[in-house]
Amino acid sequence: MNATHVSFFTLSAYLDTGQFRYLLFLVVLALYAVILAANLLLIVVICVNRSLHEPMYMFLCSLFVNELYGSTALFPFLLLQILSDIHTVSAPACFLQIYCVYTYGSVEFCNLAVMSYDRYLAICCPLQYSSSMSWRKVAVLVALSWLYPLVVIVAMVTLSARLPLCGNVIDKVFCGNYSIVKLACSDTRVNNIYGLLVTALTVGVPVISILFTYVRILQVCFSGSRQTRQKAVSTCTPHLASLLNFSFGSCFQILQGRFDMSSLPDGLSIFLSLYFLICPPLFNPVMYGLRMSKISAICRALFCVK
Repeated sequence: MNATHVSFFTLSAYLDTGQFRYLLFLVVLALYAVILAANLLLIVVICVNRSLHEPMYMFLCSLFVNELYGSTALFPFLLLQILSDIHTVSAPACFLQIYCVYTYGSVEFCNLAVMSYDRYLAICCPLQYSSSMSWRKVAVLVALSWLYPLVVIVAMVTLSARLPLCGNVIDKVFCGNYSIVKLACSDTRVNNIYGLLVTALTVGVPVISILFTYVRILQVCFSGSRQTRQKAVSTCTPHLASLLNFSFGSCFQILQGRFDMSSLPDGLSIFLSLYFLICPPLFNPVMYGLRMSKISAICRALFCVK
């Protein structure tokens, strides 16, 4: 098949919901509103209250900002597509969404890695924590967790945008990089190799660093006092829950792009493909808001009237 200039892509995974589209629109809109409200609330709470101006809460604030960024890359687009009869997206908008979605995922893993390093210093080196985790170091770690993925993903999207394509149908409800690569008429070895490199750099390296820090934390917990174990459990449980929740959605997204998942029901396949963009932004504010005693106390003070 001859390569052609593609000005738009068709998203073929949308189901025909008929009149239920308006109900689905309201459900998705309500979900987006809850995600915005929950993450914005905790960002404001952390920024306004001086008692929360500690490294751990600054990293949490960065995490919540990324949740807003990722959900905004999906939900407005998804709402428009639900109401549309023709599920198409222009090529520039498609590549922009790819960039936003992939940077969201990469920043999420980097943020979780930085947070695990912070917990490692607090639990394993408590006496040196204040000097080791200075405000300058906090700013550098937050900046790196954002700039590193933003730069790495640019090259990946640029390589995909330059491919000659033999089709414009994407079997998803949003734009994915590997879905574009599969439409290419030319050799895609460079794209595949760089894609694996990006996965290793933005997923593999953070996950390995997280595993290393938690091995060290476990060693200290088993050899330390009961108070040390209680502190580790109280501060690490939300982080581990966030990591497992996001890793599950990301793993399915990676597997879905590379293996045939046609045996799954269409509705379940769509939900699982959106899991990493919907559930972590909804789950993390609730988890940290309930499990972090300082945050939960301030939130209760805001909403409870004596």
